[in-house]
Amino acid sequence: MAYDSANYSLKDLLRPVVAAEDALARLDERVARKGDFGELGSRQSKDGLLRENEGWIARSHFMEACNALWLAGELVHVEDLVLHDARMDIRTPTHELTRAHAILRTRRQIASSAAQWALSPKGIASLRGRWGSDALLAPIVSEPVRRLDVEAAPEPGSEAESAFEEELAKLDALLDRSERLLKQPKPTRDNPPARVETTSPGHLTPDGDSLVYDPDWDEDGRMEEWFAVMDRTRDLPPMLAAALLWDAWEEIEPLQHQHWLGPMLVASMLRERLKTRAHLAVFNAGLRAIPRDRRRARDRNARLTAFLEAAQSSAIASLKEIDRLSLARVQMERKLKDRRSTSSLPGMIDLILSRPMVSTALIAKELKVTPRGALNLIGELGVREMTGRGRYRAWGIV
Repeated sequence: MAYDSANYSLKDLLRPVVAAEDALARLDERVARKGDFGELGSRQSKDGLLRENEGWIARSHFMEACNALWLAGELVHVEDLVLHDARMDIRTPTHELTRAHAILRTRRQIASSAAQWALSPKGIASLRGRWGSDALLAPIVSEPVRRLDVEAAPEPGSEAESAFEEELAKLDALLDRSERLLKQPKPTRDNPPARVETTSPGHLTPDGDSLVYDPDWDEDGRMEEWFAVMDRTRDLPPMLAAALLWDAWEEIEPLQHQHWLGPMLVASMLRERLKTRAHLAVFNAGLRAIPRDRRRARDRNARLTAFLEAAQSSAIASLKEIDRLSLARVQMERKLKDRRSTSSLPGMIDLILSRPMVSTALIAKELKVTPRGALNLIGELGVREMTGRGRYRAWGIV
């Protein structure tokens, strides 16, 4: 049954829509604001400078990735994700951590690309990891508003990462084939060598291997239905359209293994409609605070209201976080007085504002200093320790 995008009560949703749009507009204006750094900030390099709003954007990507997996029933610590992103894992990465890093890279890719890229044919193909059917791409290209930047390139370095992943996949296939050959018994005259069987094309579905993808799922058809809902909501207010798109994604479930992509595409729609110009909207933090029985309620108005309240609470919490980072920056910049121009302390401030936590090895790697120098920088800033352990220590703005 097709999703009915007109089955809702505007009277019940009017107040939550206005509140969510107001909070989101204030957050976007706060993120886009270009502040004055005063005497201390004027001495720092503009290339390496991260304002507190940019620090919040970098932090929000980490938090949204962890919250997305939390909504899916999996737990990933943000500290492990920070270290894994810096390729400084202290233990073997788990499957959940690998998925969280994929979400993190996808969100960064969408945020760094043009507003229309994520919902363009090339954007959808890149985010899904494979090309869809022509029936899905046709309605997207027909929209004149999306022709502006269809050729926008993805995040720099993504092609190199894809090529590297392809080489790793070939290497895994070779190792798997070698392992199967080694497990075979030694061939004799009575026991000739067995032929290694390969996967026949009959085991492949339009989406991929039938062992991984349900052959009856039809991702292309479901994505086409979701884009049809987006076309029908184009004349509605942005936040109301976002709520309907999120609810349609939850009901249709277009992608089997990338359900977390829905909120990002909804946020991309808000960027495309110029509701959020300076940032990619965050929804997972607010959705995490909404009880599951409200997010999965039978009544559509209850689900839409839950999403709008989640968007409002996420925006309000983000405003508070930006203010907290701004205050922390002001306090730490007082330590820059009478410092030499080659001091690593300004870079240390930018680093600690852009990460939920930092370790000695991470500071040494990013700032090109020794571990002892990293400890000296931490001691000069007086940052609070988060772990309270002797062997592995981490610091952050708590």
